[in-house]
Amino acid sequence: MQRKSYSMEFKQQLIQEALEAGNASQVARRHGIDGKMLSRWIRQSKQTDWKKTAPEAKKITAYTPSPKEFQELEHENDKLKKLLGEKDLEIAILRDLVKKANPAYRTK
Repeated sequence: MQRKSYSMEFKQQLIQEALEAGNASQVARRHGIDGKMLSRWIRQSKQTDWKKTAPEAKKITAYTPSPKEFQELEHENDKLKKLLGEKDLEIAILRDLVKKANPAYRTK
């Protein structure tokens, strides 16, 4: 079986059309090619776009809080954990009260 090769312009045209339409299989059927092949072309084009991107654009800067900010964040985190624990306790108490008030109500 002989493999059919497609020009780069044809591939780019189909990739663009599929991205605009949002349905690669429909575009592939319209042009008489396999949907998996078009999906592979789209995936490869996205990977090559990432490879062509400048290294400066790929760098992600991470936010590092100062020691004072870090302490404030830890304090806020502890406060939120305490509030969450209190809410969980309230929910458990209310569930127990509902069970006692209505013995027909049972949860597993």
